[in-house]
Amino acid sequence: MSILSPQLIKTNLLSGLTVALAMVPEAIAFALVAQVSPLTGLYAAFIVALITSAFGGRPGMISGATGALAVVMVALVVQHGAEYLFAAVVLMGALQLLFAAAKLGKFIRMVPHPVMLGFVNGLAIVIFIAQFSHFKVTGADGTAQWLAGMPLYLMLGLIALTVAIIYLLPKLTKAIPATLVAIMVVTLMVIGLEIDTRTVGDLGSIAGGLPVFSVPNVPFTLETLKIVFPYALILASIGLIESLLTLNLIDDMTDTRGRPNKECAAQGAANVLTGFFGGMGGCAMIGQSMINVGNGALHRLSGISTALFLLSFILFGSSLIEQIPLAALIGVMFVVAEKTFEWASFRLFGKVPALDIFVGLLVAFVTVIADLAIAVIVGVIVSALAFAWNHAKKVNVRRQTTDDGRTLYDVEGTLFFASIQNFNDQFSPREDTADVEIDFGDARLFDHSAVEAVNALAERYQRLGKHLKLRHLSADCLELLDKARAMIVVDYREDPHYRVADDKLA
Repeated sequence: MSILSPQLIKTNLLSGLTVALAMVPEAIAFALVAQVSPLTGLYAAFIVALITSAFGGRPGMISGATGALAVVMVALVVQHGAEYLFAAVVLMGALQLLFAAAKLGKFIRMVPHPVMLGFVNGLAIVIFIAQFSHFKVTGADGTAQWLAGMPLYLMLGLIALTVAIIYLLPKLTKAIPATLVAIMVVTLMVIGLEIDTRTVGDLGSIAGGLPVFSVPNVPFTLETLKIVFPYALILASIGLIESLLTLNLIDDMTDTRGRPNKECAAQGAANVLTGFFGGMGGCAMIGQSMINVGNGALHRLSGISTALFLLSFILFGSSLIEQIPLAALIGVMFVVAEKTFEWASFRLFGKVPALDIFVGLLVAFVTVIADLAIAVIVGVIVSALAFAWNHAKKVNVRRQTTDDGRTLYDVEGTLFFASIQNFNDQFSPREDTADVEIDFGDARLFDHSAVEAVNALAERYQRLGKHLKLRHLSADCLELLDKARAMIVVDYREDPHYRVADDKLA
């Protein structure tokens, strides 16, 4: 591990403080969404941030309690209580550790770029929309009401001041993170001028002690497993998808390469510990990660300091932190949403295939109305189907008749389940001569469906009493061929060595 210079230490510590301040209201809000105590969200933010920052595969990435997980948890808490949630979080972490042990994290690299764009833009919109919940207060009748009049104007003014400081201060100096300065200036202004506006304390008290180890108080029975396993599986999937996509995004922004499997293991270990210490679990937080990366904090120290600052807030600084106006933190998150959104994606209209534009918009839309996991899965499926459809049309068969009366076919392209029909339609067994030769030198048989298509074609020629020769098929193609086996000939050129994707050869 490299030794950090004093300047880098300062950058990472100040960024850690800034991120910790921005995490407090979100951790409380997500805990309230999941219908658990604010400390449950804060403990999760502390433990998950600490473990993933110290041992994860992406230094600089911030993890903690997230809304994507909270919306899944609420049903379990309402039906069975918080102890079942803690059990589900422990199992969630165990599943993520299994995922890491199987080294499946690398498959996140298979997510298409349009899906990544949709993910980023969708989350930016979600971050932006989520801030408007702070513009609501509970009325005398117990219902949520929008702020109006002077309280609304004060909050909007403080938000505008926060945003202005964040954008303008870097033009003067970058010695201190602009987000931290904005939070401090707005907070001191509110306290000094005794401005009546909503603060962190209005969401709930953050005062507490150290998290205490406790085994979830649930029956250790098969019935309990049936209850918590579906939730744990969904939570593990959402957590890993959001974490690995955020890792990918930071890789692209910083031109570095994280370690997905190591991050999966750290996320799993963090969630196991969180469940045993009364936390609601967590995953990567794109908003806080963007704040950290934007501050230039790309070392583990930033995430570790974030976690320690959070703990210090809980133990010693609750009275001070609860005085921070929500307007300052809303302003920070508005800036995060603006900087996270890929505005350059609008310039892609008319320059990239329409399908890629559709996939990006679809993923962003589903992210906003449903959740991230569904959005990414939908995007990958649509992209895969589109890829298969496009490549299914790229199988070309050239036919010619030689002077000595033979029919020659040259096949070019990838033969797989989606291109079978196109492949078959380009042969005319009844019109061919008695001697037919098919050369697969410029083709690749990708799966068992392709091999069966060749078998079926050979059978068509057999029924017509015609002699067929097949050239240039790989060894495992030959192993799978049945009807056409007797017709295989070896040409003077070396046969290909690719493998067919087929369970029989695994």
